[in-house]
Amino acid sequence: MKSKLFALPPVAALLAVMLGAGPGQAQDGGTLAKIADQGEIVIGHRDGAVPFSYYDDAQKPVGYAMDLCAAVVDAVKARLDKPDLKVSYMPVTGTTRIPLLINGTIDMECGTTTNNAERQKQVAFSDTYFVAGVRILSKKDAPINTMAEAKGKTVVTLAGTTSVKIINDANNAENLGLTILSAKDLAEGMLTLETGRAAALIFDDVSIAGAAATSKTPDAYQISPEPLSVEPYGIMLRRDDADFKTLVDDTLVGLFSSGAITGIYDTWFTQPIPPRGINMNFPMSEQLARVIAAPTDSPDPAVYE
Repeated sequence: MKSKLFALPPVAALLAVMLGAGPGQAQDGGTLAKIADQGEIVIGHRDGAVPFSYYDDAQKPVGYAMDLCAAVVDAVKARLDKPDLKVSYMPVTGTTRIPLLINGTIDMECGTTTNNAERQKQVAFSDTYFVAGVRILSKKDAPINTMAEAKGKTVVTLAGTTSVKIINDANNAENLGLTILSAKDLAEGMLTLETGRAAALIFDDVSIAGAAATSKTPDAYQISPEPLSVEPYGIMLRRDDADFKTLVDDTLVGLFSSGAITGIYDTWFTQPIPPRGINMNFPMSEQLARVIAAPTDSPDPAVYE
């Protein structure tokens, strides 16, 4: 397998810095105690994960995940009786999100993070709020619909994501001889495809749909019909903090059971969204509808199939 990385910080050094003690380090009393003590809740978010967590034209983080986390913030304010609680935002990447959560720099992460068994060894997740599938985005004039069709080509995905393992596993199992590029974020991954440095961008379907929709030539791209995997998203939380996780889950279940989730979903997936008024045209899937009817935080993909 040939592999190439864009300029990214060495993982070992990054973890050493981020997991070290500091003023934002998590406290033994739990997340709610930390927030109460510091008078502030810090939300980790992505900067270009349309329509989940991204910047609008005023450089404000917005999106489907941000709306759900805003509801959690309201619940925290009510729980702590702090209506004027300070709310701060910090952009994270696939590489930095877990270390920044573990060391207490952020209190929860609101984006497109897949809940899986491996990550649950380090962090916890709320009930699932979206079910994605990893698919292949390619140009219509050079379509790639399966991993086999990518044989011998260069593909790109996002560093620190579950897609990395999916691609590597397929590459090794099928002897595809891929050159695999790692992008620090979705914008960089899309640019790599647009400029011809990669023949395909392989990542979660709704994210690559958003990347294509907001590109200069949306009609130039296609998404593979069959998913390579199932990816349940949740709000990422610190482990062993049952009190905060219960508050987050109760907030989401309240949105689910009241039907409010439908309006939030439609706002971001079936209507024009800022800043360019693009419509994702991504109706709610049967998998997500089932999760809303019967909430779960399971990391098992089979639960969602």
